[in-house]
Amino acid sequence: MTRPVETIPDTEYVLETGKPIVAHIVKTDPGENAAAKVLEARIFGTPVEALCGHVWVPSRDPKKFPLCEECKSIYEMYRSFNGGLNERPDE
Repeated sequence: MTRPVETIPDTEYVLETGKPIVAHIVKTDPGENAAAKVLEARIFGTPVEALCGHVWVPSRDPKKFPLCEECKSIYEMYRSFNGGLNERPDE
């Protein structure tokens, strides 16, 4: 007896439907522009992943919310190893 192949997604995500509490820093690949990635996600309604692992479809202005502390600490750790990163990720 054979069974069908079961595909398990790498990441599970729950769409953010309530009012956001914090703004997250989007995880990007080397050479990828975070602002362009967020804009594309807003246009096409595709989810993005934050440094902290939170997955959501961007729809609100992140400048209206405080920065996620977990994303902030991860970004600061990256900065300590990579001298070319800005003080803030949006700079």
